Amino acid sequence: MMRSSSRLAVAVAFSLTFALVACSKPETDAVSSAETSPTPAKPPASPLTGFAKDLQYIKNGGYTYIWVFSRKDGKPLDKDDGAYLRTNAPQVVDWVTTDEGKKVIAGTNFNLEEGNMSLLKKRFVTEDYSGK
Repeated sequence: MMRSSSRLAVAVAFSLTFALVACSKPETDAVSSAETSPTPAKPPASPLTGFAKDLQYIKNGGYTYIWVFSRKDGKPLDKDDGAYLRTNAPQVVDWVTTDEGKKVIAGTNFNLEEGNMSLLKKRFVTEDYSGK
């Protein structure tokens, strides 16, 4: 009788050991399956905000000349300012208002210095970002 209970105990112990080993995965399998499983990569968040982001937008347009205009008194640009800019710089292709309406970024392939830049400089603070 003792023999059969010893055999039964050994068989149970062997079965439990086999079941535990079969259910566990080696670490190398877990790492390799994680490396090969397709997980969608999130693009890194853009560190650019505000003016820098708007300037980059114009730069991505591939323009030869990039100008930033703002009022000399530091106030936000109004409708009259916008009309004046569009009238005296008709060659500008892209306009982006930025800095809470206090600046406008202009992108063009025409050198505004050969146009009405002297008029624009009388009314606005002008900054040349071409090639920067």
